[in-house]
Amino acid sequence: MTRVAFIGLGRMGHGMAGRYLDAGFTVAVWNRSKAKAEDLIARGAQWATSPEDAAIDADAVVTMVADDEASRAVWLTRDGAAATMKAGTLAIECSTVSYQHALDMARELRGRGLVYIDCPVTGLPEAAATGKLTLLVGADTADLDSAKPYLAPIGNVIRHFGAVGSGTVYKLINNLMGAVQIASLAEGIAMAEQAGLDMKLVAEAMATGAVASPQVIRHSRRMVARDFSGASFTAALRHKDAAYAVKLAEALLAEAPLLGRAAVEAYARAKGQMPDDDEGKMIEIVSRPK
Repeated sequence: MTRVAFIGLGRMGHGMAGRYLDAGFTVAVWNRSKAKAEDLIARGAQWATSPEDAAIDADAVVTMVADDEASRAVWLTRDGAAATMKAGTLAIECSTVSYQHALDMARELRGRGLVYIDCPVTGLPEAAATGKLTLLVGADTADLDSAKPYLAPIGNVIRHFGAVGSGTVYKLINNLMGAVQIASLAEGIAMAEQAGLDMKLVAEAMATGAVASPQVIRHSRRMVARDFSGASFTAALRHKDAAYAVKLAEALLAEAPLLGRAAVEAYARAKGQMPDDDEGKMIEIVSRPK
């Protein structure tokens, strides 16, 4: 039976690992906290004592961790997954990492005879749990073809942007644009509140007018109502992604990425006050009257 190692059982990774169980794979899981794996173990997942242990005899290793540092740790440390992976094994990085990190990982893992693809995802945790993520892939075409049986359980759309690293480039663009939109939305709603506008009408107009986008539609009513229930994206993770994106923009563009830098600053404030809270709660930071 095909064996997958899944490393990182956070808000997204937990549902993704469950999808491999649903699809009939043999699944070994590892996470810093075993408590997050208990229900997966009850469903048939095998608990691993380390990423290295999880990767033993795996046909593919999939990671979904927070950042460059965590990715490097689960792949390359003494008990990292790469220590025991067989030559030719697929290394599928679903984490959102920096562009340079994706290139470095590809070089390092390929040097060990492994097949690395970057495959960050878009979609909320409910999409992860139902296999409806959009997968943003950077890979050689042949490597992507080999990986497709392992991508099918977690995503219903694959966007192949080109060589390794290109999926990460697009993910960082996507998340930087989201950061700009959400930060500006919080300021706009705060202005409307302080000016005494009818906030029910404001929320309706923002969600249906020219400025509407999926981010605006999702967050405008939540911000107006101060209702942040339901799974979403944390301020700390958005800040990390925006910072990676601005660093990439500075390497690619002649002009300084002013809007991106402003978004990073806005999210730095949010991260400082509520790192693990829903990013929409930024409205609570900017809505204070003068």
